[in-house]
Amino acid sequence: MEALVSAAWEGRRVLITGHTGFKGSWLSLWLHALGAEVTGFALAPPTRPSLFEQARIGDLITHVEGDVRDAAAVRAVVEATRPEAIFHLAAQPLVRASYDDPVGTYATNVMGTAHVLEAARQVPGVGAVVCVTSDKCYENREWVWPYRESDPMGGHDPYSSSKGAAELVIAAWRRSFFSEAGPLVASVRAGNVIGGGDWAEDRLIPDLVRAFEAGAAPLIRSPDAVRPWQHVLEALGGYLMIAERLLEGDSRFAEGWNFGPSDEDARPVSWIVERMRAAWGEGASNSLPDTGPRPHEAGLLRLDCSKARAALGWQPALRLEQALERVVAWHRAVAAGKDARRVTLAQIADYILLSGAGAWIPPARAGEAAHSIG
Repeated sequence: MEALVSAAWEGRRVLITGHTGFKGSWLSLWLHALGAEVTGFALAPPTRPSLFEQARIGDLITHVEGDVRDAAAVRAVVEATRPEAIFHLAAQPLVRASYDDPVGTYATNVMGTAHVLEAARQVPGVGAVVCVTSDKCYENREWVWPYRESDPMGGHDPYSSSKGAAELVIAAWRRSFFSEAGPLVASVRAGNVIGGGDWAEDRLIPDLVRAFEAGAAPLIRSPDAVRPWQHVLEALGGYLMIAERLLEGDSRFAEGWNFGPSDEDARPVSWIVERMRAAWGEGASNSLPDTGPRPHEAGLLRLDCSKARAALGWQPALRLEQALERVVAWHRAVAAGKDARRVTLAQIADYILLSGAGAWIPPARAGEAAHSIG
């Protein structure tokens, strides 16, 4: 693999929306370790516990509490920070929650994206915008072929549809306002990301961790559903690579990009449950079927990531079994009293070494990551 990230982030002003969420917390730590001047704009952490609070991320970056549905607040934070790069992660991220609050889901995922892009258009100096959507943005036909970036947008449920709509908004702003001037804008579509510190409700891995820690039997609602599972660092590494190309002014990368696992790591839920139970060991109970109400969710989903491999040199560094082992190791370590920030940084450092990437942490920050999680 090419160098996953470079030293280009030292001193860069970066704005991350949704930094209090699971992916945003991992990205905030990574960019801070690279020397970026990070500002986060988001609602309060969506769960308790949360990785944001466990890793004390608010002590490392500038934390601004706000809502992407508030256009004035979004513009204000962009004007105040004058970021060179924006990573837009703020979203309502759950399929089942979108059935409970469809209007709020669209307001956040569609209009929130429009507000970020409009602020980037109105405030000079932004060079790159990376908008994070979802693998579920595609019109899912439940077929065996993986989806490519050129496939049509769609979505059965409000969450998936809102992500497809957000992609249309991104494309419209790119063509209408950024074709000749302004920031370069890319959208990134990751698979089902997993990792330590994810405490979301109605998400498989966090539900398993909660059940195992409590000594309870996890309830599984769709054992045959197939998803493109991947560790969170795989996706974030791709986002950083895209952002670097945009900051270099290379407009060829101002497009949509898939970042997902190898085909063999698109596995059914039942496979994940059994591997997680084996990795957890003592205290992990057998699962039970969830017989409660079940709104529609896609049964089969795969991503074609050949474009990222060919154009970026990006490819997965972890097999799914390794990713699951890292999830268990993170939770075991933190439950045993290890410092969540150090555990997270250690896993980032280990991933960088495994992926064969180049520069990662400036020497002054190396001590933060030099901490065993064993």
